[in-house]
Amino acid sequence: MRFLNKIIYISLICLCVTSCKINFGAVSAEYSTSGASISPETKTYSIDYFPNKALLVVTYLSSKFSDELKKYIKQKTGLNEITNNNGQVRFEGQITGYENKPMDIKQNEVAASNRLTITIRVKYTNTLDDKFDFDQSFSNYADYSTDADFNSIEEALIEEIIQKIIEDIYTKAFVNW
Repeated sequence: MRFLNKIIYISLICLCVTSCKINFGAVSAEYSTSGASISPETKTYSIDYFPNKALLVVTYLSSKFSDELKKYIKQKTGLNEITNNNGQVRFEGQITGYENKPMDIKQNEVAASNRLTITIRVKYTNTLDDKFDFDQSFSNYADYSTDADFNSIEEALIEEIIQKIIEDIYTKAFVNW
């Protein structure tokens, strides 16, 4: 009997941890294990194409970022209905910076490493609750050795930076702590 009670107790704890819904009268919010706080009324989202307006342009960066943001939002929020430009939550903006510069200059004026930095301006609109709206730039970077061939590692650096920026955007839009 004790064993059965333990199993039931553990099952209830697991159930509570994996999904929790809190209702406060007219205010309702859902919390997921990813930390997202999304209104139950939110059913659709849209992510516009982010044009590349940086001085240095990488041809595939716009589509890569837009596609990765769509995939991340769908995976983390559970929102499955993506619409064109009129979702209840909307992401739009542009890539405003792509910069590769030397870092850690040594005494003989030679760089010990280089840094690739990407900046993306994002306008987020929540049509159900405008207090969560924002329009801001997100920037992140990856350092790499001066001995590395930039052309051979550029795509991996871009992927790493994009993931960091997307996590920051997601946190700002959905993790309202």
